[in-house]
Amino acid sequence: MPEMPTLGEPPKQSPVVPVAITAVVVGLLTGGLFWLKNRPDDATPPPAPVAEATPAAVAPQAGEVPAPQPGAAPAPAPVAAAPVPALAPAPEKSGLKAFKVQIRGPLESAIVASEGKEVGTPLTQVVNRSLVWWVRVPQDLVKGDTLSVVYETRDGQEPLVHAVRFESQKQGRTFETYRFKPSSESFARYYQGDASELEERLVNSPLESYEQITSLLRDGRKHKGVDFKTAVGTPVRATFDGVVTRKNWNFRGNGNSVELQESGGQGRTALFLHLSEVPKSLVGGQRVKRGEVIAKSGNTGRSFAPHLHYQLMTGDKVIDPFTSHKTTRVSLPAAERAGFEKRMTELKALIPPSAELAAGG
Repeated sequence: MPEMPTLGEPPKQSPVVPVAITAVVVGLLTGGLFWLKNRPDDATPPPAPVAEATPAAVAPQAGEVPAPQPGAAPAPAPVAAAPVPALAPAPEKSGLKAFKVQIRGPLESAIVASEGKEVGTPLTQVVNRSLVWWVRVPQDLVKGDTLSVVYETRDGQEPLVHAVRFESQKQGRTFETYRFKPSSESFARYYQGDASELEERLVNSPLESYEQITSLLRDGRKHKGVDFKTAVGTPVRATFDGVVTRKNWNFRGNGNSVELQESGGQGRTALFLHLSEVPKSLVGGQRVKRGEVIAKSGNTGRSFAPHLHYQLMTGDKVIDPFTSHKTTRVSLPAAERAGFEKRMTELKALIPPSAELAAGG
């Protein structure tokens, strides 16, 4: 009786089956090689016919299918490219930026936290020029006040503010102003929601034309005068009847300058600094009339941009021209209202909603 395989070992196979399979494979390979070497000549495919010379083909235009040439195989039917969806034109960038912050401490800290130090520091000074017409800065700023600003940056210049909205806790109201250039004016100015100018104007002002007041006594900078931003060469006028007491003293600081002592009245002294030129004919002891041109504005002395520094004093005490002079506030004429309201609506749309309010300072 044959011995049974041990548990776990494969059963032994007969060697006959593998040998037979190997013989079949070798026979097939040998037969294939013999047929390839001895196949009949007519099995070779005929050469392709040489096409006759034809005139140069005209390059097909975009979207056309080229015509088949004589002797050439018919071109396969073109596959239509998948249509590319037209992209909507990118919206034109206005260059304007906007932010909204809630004041928790110093105003500058809030603006810097939102816009960064490089922009935030000079931007704070520009924004202040609007706020000071509504509240005292920083005394009247209260924790929880909300400030919204639309502005643009400019190479080599301070930021240009286009809109300011200030929600005052102390005043219990919201203030707003928008930059707009009336067609009848030389400069763009700031107007409030009711189309009245943000800035008050001095009656008997030293300038008939200027762009903006960039410094006031009440703006917290401890500046002694009012700075009017205006082009070099703007006529400067006497603000009251008086006598010229000095000109061009302390040139390093004041530049070309005139000092005028009021005749009668309140006994005020007016200083006009950083002038481009003072007429040689204007001399000490000379009497001038209110409204008379006594010089031209400039950028001389310790000055960093064209402007007029106008300062009032009684004795050694500096006084505020906006409390000493009569003032007025101009409103846009009816013909300019529609244009202003359109611009105001555009700028309002750029102010972030309250949901995007950022805490600052």
